[in-house]
Amino acid sequence: MRFGILVFPGTWSDTDCHYAVSEALGQDAGYIWHKDDNLAGCDAVIVPGGFSYGDYLRAGAIARFSPVMGAVRDFAASGGLVIGICNGFQILCEAGLLPGALRRNGHLEYRCQWTHLRTERVDTPFSSRCQARPALAVPVSHGEGNYYADAATIAQLEAQGRVLFRYCEPDGTITDAANPNGSVGNIAGILNAGRNVLGMMPHPERSCEALLGSDDGNLIFGSMIDAVAGAGG
Repeated sequence: MRFGILVFPGTWSDTDCHYAVSEALGQDAGYIWHKDDNLAGCDAVIVPGGFSYGDYLRAGAIARFSPVMGAVRDFAASGGLVIGICNGFQILCEAGLLPGALRRNGHLEYRCQWTHLRTERVDTPFSSRCQARPALAVPVSHGEGNYYADAATIAQLEAQGRVLFRYCEPDGTITDAANPNGSVGNIAGILNAGRNVLGMMPHPERSCEALLGSDDGNLIFGSMIDAVAGAGG
Protein backbone atom coordinates (compact mmCIF):
# COMPACT_ATOMS: atom_id res chain seq x y z
CA MET A 1 0.00 0.00 0.00
CA ARG A 2 1.20 3.50 -0.79
CA PHE A 3 0.48 6.52 1.41
CA GLY A 4 0.78 9.99 -0.12
CA ILE A 5 1.78 12.59 2.48
CA LEU A 6 1.03 16.21 1.63
CA VAL A 7 3.59 18.92 2.32
CA PHE A 8 2.70 22.61 2.52
CA PRO A 9 5.03 25.46 3.48
CA GLY A 10 5.01 25.23 7.28
CA THR A 11 4.10 21.53 7.51
CA TRP A 12 6.24 19.73 10.08
CA SER A 13 4.55 16.42 10.89
CA ASP A 14 5.11 15.03 7.41
CA THR A 15 8.30 13.17 8.36
CA ASP A 16 6.66 11.76 11.50
CA CYS A 17 3.77 10.45 9.40
CA HIS A 18 6.22 8.99 6.88
CA TYR A 19 8.10 7.19 9.65
CA ALA A 20 4.90 5.85 11.21
CA VAL A 21 3.55 4.23 8.05
CA SER A 22 6.86 3.20 6.45
CA GLU A 23 9.08 2.21 9.38
CA ALA A 24 6.54 1.19 12.03
CA LEU A 25 4.07 -0.44 9.64
CA GLY A 26 6.25 -1.35 6.65
CA GLN A 27 4.23 0.40 3.97
CA ASP A 28 5.30 2.47 0.98
CA ALA A 29 5.06 6.24 1.40
CA GLY A 30 5.97 9.35 -0.54
CA TYR A 31 5.74 13.13 -0.14
CA ILE A 32 3.46 15.23 -2.31
CA TRP A 33 4.26 18.94 -2.63
CA HIS A 34 1.41 21.42 -2.31
CA LYS A 35 1.86 22.61 -5.92
CA ASP A 36 1.36 19.11 -7.32
CA ASP A 37 -2.06 18.24 -8.66
CA ASN A 38 -1.66 14.51 -9.19
CA LEU A 39 -2.21 11.74 -6.64
CA ALA A 40 -1.65 8.90 -9.10
CA GLY A 41 -0.42 5.75 -7.40
CA CYS A 42 -1.69 6.70 -3.93
CA ASP A 43 -3.94 4.32 -2.04
CA ALA A 44 -4.48 6.77 0.83
CA VAL A 45 -3.63 10.39 1.55
CA ILE A 46 -2.38 11.91 4.80
CA VAL A 47 -2.81 15.64 5.39
CA PRO A 48 -0.37 16.10 8.29
CA GLY A 49 -0.04 18.60 11.09
CA GLY A 50 1.96 21.77 11.32
CA PHE A 51 1.35 25.40 10.47
CA SER A 52 0.55 25.45 6.75
CA TYR A 53 1.40 28.87 5.33
CA GLY A 54 2.16 30.00 8.88
CA ASP A 55 -1.55 29.74 9.79
CA TYR A 56 -1.99 33.23 8.31
CA LEU A 57 -5.61 34.42 8.25
CA ARG A 58 -6.54 31.30 10.23
CA ALA A 59 -5.37 27.71 10.41
CA GLY A 60 -5.79 25.95 7.05
CA ALA A 61 -7.38 28.94 5.32
CA ILE A 62 -4.68 29.37 2.68
CA ALA A 63 -3.78 25.70 2.24
CA ARG A 64 -7.29 24.99 0.97
CA PHE A 65 -6.41 26.89 -2.23
CA SER A 66 -3.28 24.85 -3.00
CA PRO A 67 -3.40 22.90 -6.31
CA VAL A 68 -3.03 19.62 -4.46
CA MET A 69 -6.33 20.14 -2.64
CA GLY A 70 -8.24 19.89 -5.91
CA ALA A 71 -6.67 16.48 -6.39
CA VAL A 72 -7.57 15.55 -2.80
CA ARG A 73 -11.20 16.48 -3.40
CA ASP A 74 -11.31 14.31 -6.52
CA PHE A 75 -9.54 11.48 -4.70
CA ALA A 76 -12.04 11.59 -1.84
CA ALA A 77 -14.98 11.83 -4.22
CA SER A 78 -13.81 8.63 -5.90
CA GLY A 79 -13.76 6.83 -2.53
CA GLY A 80 -10.06 7.21 -1.68
CA LEU A 81 -9.08 7.26 1.98
CA VAL A 82 -8.02 10.64 3.37
CA ILE A 83 -6.92 11.35 6.94
CA GLY A 84 -6.29 14.89 8.14
CA ILE A 85 -4.34 15.20 11.38
CA CYS A 86 -4.32 18.41 13.49
CA ASN A 87 -3.61 21.15 10.93
CA GLY A 88 -4.73 18.59 8.36
CA PHE A 89 -8.13 18.44 10.08
CA GLN A 90 -8.30 22.23 9.97
CA ILE A 91 -7.45 22.19 6.25
CA LEU A 92 -10.13 19.59 5.47
CA CYS A 93 -12.74 21.72 7.24
CA GLU A 94 -11.61 24.87 5.42
CA ALA A 95 -11.72 22.98 2.12
CA GLY A 96 -15.29 21.82 2.74
CA LEU A 97 -14.39 18.13 2.89
CA LEU A 98 -15.58 18.03 6.50
CA PRO A 99 -18.14 20.22 8.30
CA GLY A 100 -17.49 22.58 11.18
CA ALA A 101 -14.40 24.49 12.25
CA LEU A 102 -11.54 24.32 14.74
CA ARG A 103 -11.47 27.32 17.08
CA ARG A 104 -9.03 28.53 19.72
CA ASN A 105 -8.82 26.15 22.66
CA GLY A 106 -11.40 27.05 25.27
CA HIS A 107 -8.72 27.87 27.87
CA LEU A 108 -6.76 29.91 25.26
CA GLU A 109 -3.64 27.83 25.94
CA TYR A 110 -1.55 25.77 23.55
CA ARG A 111 -1.71 22.18 24.81
CA CYS A 112 0.82 19.43 24.11
CA GLN A 113 -0.20 16.42 26.19
CA TRP A 114 -1.39 12.84 26.15
CA THR A 115 -5.10 12.25 25.68
CA HIS A 116 -7.32 9.19 25.53
CA LEU A 117 -9.78 8.58 22.72
CA ARG A 118 -12.91 6.48 22.78
CA THR A 119 -13.69 4.88 19.44
CA GLU A 120 -17.39 5.33 18.78
CA ARG A 121 -17.63 2.77 15.97
CA VAL A 122 -15.33 0.12 14.55
CA ASP A 123 -17.03 -0.43 11.17
CA THR A 124 -15.01 2.24 9.37
CA PRO A 125 -11.78 2.14 7.33
CA PHE A 126 -10.02 4.01 10.13
CA SER A 127 -11.13 2.06 13.19
CA SER A 128 -11.56 -1.65 12.44
CA ARG A 129 -8.50 -2.54 14.54
CA CYS A 130 -9.65 -0.47 17.54
CA GLN A 131 -12.12 -3.05 18.85
CA ALA A 132 -9.98 -4.36 21.70
CA ARG A 133 -9.21 -0.97 23.28
CA PRO A 134 -11.56 0.88 25.67
CA ALA A 135 -9.49 3.97 24.84
CA LEU A 136 -6.53 4.82 22.63
CA ALA A 137 -3.60 6.77 24.08
CA VAL A 138 -2.77 9.44 21.48
CA PRO A 139 -1.19 12.86 22.14
CA VAL A 140 -2.42 16.29 21.06
CA SER A 141 -0.39 19.38 20.23
CA HIS A 142 -2.47 22.39 19.24
CA GLY A 143 -3.76 25.81 20.09
CA GLU A 144 -6.83 25.68 17.84
CA GLY A 145 -8.33 22.26 18.37
CA ASN A 146 -11.70 23.25 19.78
CA TYR A 147 -14.13 21.58 17.35
CA TYR A 148 -17.30 23.56 16.74
CA ALA A 149 -20.30 23.29 14.47
CA ASP A 150 -23.86 24.61 14.70
CA ALA A 151 -26.44 22.55 16.55
CA ALA A 152 -28.00 21.15 13.36
CA THR A 153 -24.62 19.94 12.06
CA ILE A 154 -23.72 18.34 15.39
CA ALA A 155 -27.10 16.61 15.50
CA GLN A 156 -26.53 15.29 11.98
CA LEU A 157 -23.03 14.02 12.82
CA GLU A 158 -24.39 12.24 15.87
CA ALA A 159 -27.42 10.79 14.10
CA GLN A 160 -25.32 9.50 11.20
CA GLY A 161 -22.62 8.02 13.42
CA ARG A 162 -19.94 10.29 12.01
CA VAL A 163 -18.27 11.16 15.31
CA LEU A 164 -15.48 8.60 15.33
CA PHE A 165 -13.34 9.63 18.31
CA ARG A 166 -14.11 11.43 21.57
CA TYR A 167 -11.75 12.57 24.32
CA CYS A 168 -12.24 10.36 27.34
CA GLU A 169 -10.74 8.96 30.52
CA PRO A 170 -8.46 5.90 30.25
CA ASP A 171 -11.45 3.63 30.90
CA GLY A 172 -13.47 5.21 28.10
CA THR A 173 -15.68 7.40 30.28
CA ILE A 174 -16.53 10.75 28.73
CA THR A 175 -15.84 13.64 31.10
CA ASP A 176 -15.24 17.37 30.84
CA ALA A 177 -11.86 16.88 32.51
CA ALA A 178 -10.72 14.61 29.67
CA ASN A 179 -11.44 17.28 27.05
CA PRO A 180 -8.18 19.19 26.37
CA ASN A 181 -9.62 22.01 24.28
CA GLY A 182 -13.36 22.46 24.89
CA SER A 183 -14.57 20.67 21.75
CA VAL A 184 -18.34 20.31 21.65
CA GLY A 185 -19.35 16.80 22.73
CA ASN A 186 -15.69 15.94 23.47
CA ILE A 187 -15.28 15.45 19.72
CA ALA A 188 -11.73 14.52 18.69
CA GLY A 189 -12.39 13.16 15.20
CA ILE A 190 -15.19 13.13 12.62
CA LEU A 191 -15.98 11.45 9.31
CA ASN A 192 -17.47 12.72 6.08
CA ALA A 193 -20.78 11.33 4.86
CA GLY A 194 -19.01 8.66 2.80
CA ARG A 195 -16.90 7.61 5.82
CA ASN A 196 -13.72 7.67 3.72
CA VAL A 197 -12.43 11.03 5.04
CA LEU A 198 -11.36 11.41 8.67
CA GLY A 199 -10.28 14.56 10.45
CA MET A 200 -8.80 14.29 13.92
CA MET A 201 -6.84 16.65 16.16
CA PRO A 202 -4.74 14.04 18.08
CA HIS A 203 -1.55 12.77 16.41
CA PRO A 204 -1.58 8.99 15.75
CA GLU A 205 1.86 9.27 14.11
CA ARG A 206 3.27 10.27 17.50
CA SER A 207 2.02 7.06 19.07
CA CYS A 208 3.45 4.54 16.63
CA GLU A 209 6.01 2.85 18.92
CA ALA A 210 5.87 1.72 22.55
CA LEU A 211 9.10 3.66 23.12
CA LEU A 212 7.11 6.85 22.54
CA GLY A 213 4.65 5.92 25.27
CA SER A 214 2.02 4.26 23.08
CA ASP A 215 1.68 2.49 19.75
CA ASP A 216 -2.10 2.89 19.62
CA GLY A 217 -1.83 5.18 16.60
CA ASN A 218 -0.88 2.12 14.55
CA LEU A 219 -4.43 0.85 15.02
CA ILE A 220 -5.73 3.78 12.98
CA PHE A 221 -3.18 3.55 10.16
CA GLY A 222 -3.41 -0.26 10.31
CA SER A 223 -7.16 -0.09 9.84
CA MET A 224 -6.57 1.95 6.68
CA ILE A 225 -4.15 -0.70 5.42
CA ASP A 226 -6.74 -3.41 6.05
CA ALA A 227 -9.43 -1.41 4.27
CA VAL A 228 -7.32 -0.93 1.14
CA ALA A 229 -6.24 -4.59 1.18
CA GLY A 230 -9.86 -5.65 1.52
CA ALA A 231 -10.80 -3.49 -1.45
CA GLY A 232 -8.12 -5.12 -3.53
CA GLY A 233 -5.77 -2.14 -3.39
